[in-house]
Amino acid sequence: MHKFLRSIGFSDIRRRDLEMITKDIIKEPDTVKITKDSEGNEFAELTKEFAPNAGITVCGTYGEDDRFEMDYYYPFLNGTSLTTQECIDIEKHSEKEAYAGVCDDARLGVTLIFYLQNTAEYLSEKNLKQTIGSFNGASLAALSCEGMIILPVEKTEHKIKNSDQRYTERNKLIAQAREGDEEAIENLTIEDMDMYSLLSKRIAKEDILSIVTSYFMPYGIESDEYSILGDILDCTKEKNNLTNEEMYHMKLNCNDLIFDVCINSRDLTGEPAIGRRFKGNIWMQGKINI
Repeated sequence: MHKFLRSIGFSDIRRRDLEMITKDIIKEPDTVKITKDSEGNEFAELTKEFAPNAGITVCGTYGEDDRFEMDYYYPFLNGTSLTTQECIDIEKHSEKEAYAGVCDDARLGVTLIFYLQNTAEYLSEKNLKQTIGSFNGASLAALSCEGMIILPVEKTEHKIKNSDQRYTERNKLIAQAREGDEEAIENLTIEDMDMYSLLSKRIAKEDILSIVTSYFMPYGIESDEYSILGDILDCTKEKNNLTNEEMYHMKLNCNDLIFDVCINSRDLTGEPAIGRRFKGNIWMQGKINI
C-alpha cells in the first residue's frame, strides 16, 4: 500500500479495506477525466475527496464492456496557491503512465522535482498540440508521515528587512551566474566562504535550528521526497469523512516557497500554530498551469 495514505487519514487501513475504497471511487468518483496516453491508449483519471482538498486518485483504462481496470492509485493534496512561476519540464516515469515535473527555482538551490497530479490535463494538451514545450507555473502541495513543530526564531524588523534584502540580491546573483556572468559566480563563491566561516563560529555556541531558520533539501532515494523546515502561515484541523482520523493542513513558507502540507495528527509532534515552524519529511506533488 502507498506509504502516504496515512497522511490523509488512512493510517489503520488494510489491503481489503483499500480494495473496497478504490472500488467505491471507481463506482462513484467526484471527477472523471479521460484522454489518450503517450502510446495512444485510453487513459482515465478518477478522483474522490475524503477531506477538503485531500483524497485518492485512481488511474487506469475502461474496457470494451465499460469495466474500469485500475493501473495504479495515489493519495493527493491539492495546493491552494501558486507556488512557482518558473519554467517546468515534464518527464514520464518508466514503469507506468505517470509523470514528474522538473523545475529550477533559484530560491531553493536544488532542482525541484514533484509528482504530477493533473496527468490527464497534461496528456490532453500534449495530444492537442502534438509537440509541447515547458509550462510556466505550478501549484504545489505535499504529504508528510513524519514531522514536528518547532518554535520560531525571534527577529527584529531591522533583521527581517536586511535578510529580505540580502535574499533578493543573492537571487539576482544566482540568476546572473546561470547566464554565465563570471563576476556573479565569483561574488557567490566569496559569499559562501564568508557564510561558512560565520556559521563555524556560531555553531560552537548556538543550536543549529536557531541559526538555520528554513531549509529545503532532498531526502532519501526518491527524487520527489524532501526534508524541510518552514514557517507556518496558516493551519487548519481537518477530518477524514470515512475513517474520522484527524490531520493538519498547513500552509508553509519554506525558502520563500509557499505550499501546502498535510500530515496525520498521530504523526505530528507538537501543536501547530501560525508563526511556529514545521520540520519534517515530505512527498511533493503539484499541478502545472495549463
